[in-house]
Amino acid sequence: MLLTWLQFILCAGVITFAGSRLTKYGDIIAEKTGLGRTWIGIVLLASVTSLPELFTGISSVWLFNVPDIAGGNAIGACMLNMLTIALLDLLGGSTPVSARAHQGHVLSAGYSILMLGVVGLGLVAGNSFGAIVWIGTYSFVLLGIYLIAMKTLYSYERRRVAEFVKEFEEEARYEGISKSEAYGWFAAHAFVIVAAAIYLPSIGEKIAHETGLGETFVGSIFIALATTLPELTVSLTAYRIGAVDMAVGNLFGSNLFNVNILALDDVFYVAGPLLNYVSANHLVSVIGNISMTAVAVIGLTFRATRKRFFLSWDALAIAGIYVVTTFLLYRGDS
Repeated sequence: MLLTWLQFILCAGVITFAGSRLTKYGDIIAEKTGLGRTWIGIVLLASVTSLPELFTGISSVWLFNVPDIAGGNAIGACMLNMLTIALLDLLGGSTPVSARAHQGHVLSAGYSILMLGVVGLGLVAGNSFGAIVWIGTYSFVLLGIYLIAMKTLYSYERRRVAEFVKEFEEEARYEGISKSEAYGWFAAHAFVIVAAAIYLPSIGEKIAHETGLGETFVGSIFIALATTLPELTVSLTAYRIGAVDMAVGNLFGSNLFNVNILALDDVFYVAGPLLNYVSANHLVSVIGNISMTAVAVIGLTFRATRKRFFLSWDALAIAGIYVVTTFLLYRGDS
């Protein structure tokens, strides 16, 4: 058992190191291309930091035939991303993170809730949702919503371009690094993350077997924790350098990508619609995710100006929902 946990820690460490470098090169790309930190956070960083979830999910269903690990990984990663918002709030001084981030993040959060709702329906409806060949119809719905979300978010960010004028005019900080060098190092660290993530499903299956914990719990907690380390590292680093919107955008953007990963996993799981073969306990995670994201939307809209305690009310509620959801998952899968 010790060797299994050492393998898990090693994979997590590799992912953390490579993820910590992505923020730097993402910031360089934002400067070199003029795309701005918010858009880089929502699209580029969010997509790349979600690569562990993508390749872990694909290898779970294609190589190791553990669909519960794939489902728990994608949905559990979304929960951990929302929990990271509470962590940012804890480290952010007296002003709540929801008051420092732009209200436009409500748009990506709303799409996340919509996509999670489709997943919940897929879990409840089962075969009633229908399938095209072996792929569940809900997967095509998820992909469609994701593409619409990307187009909508791009259009919204273009309308906000005037707000980024000051950012564009900032003095260049990375004159010694070329654009091609930034892209090269960004891709190299992304590759390291993918390589480590491919091994995670087999380690998760061993942990579930050796500890007696179910695959739903292991996938939703341990595997999701390891694959979410890039998002955590990137967001914390971005927050420390003052790029609040890059940090928050990375988390909401990653959730959009993570839910869409279930549709991509469905393509590689040829036994039938993926959600027909995962535990119904994942519905607990879906409802917890929707609740946490809804609280984040309320916080971004209300924009409390100060904290009453060490956490703002919305961050405290997000953390509380995560704890309750984790406990229910443990009880239901033990």
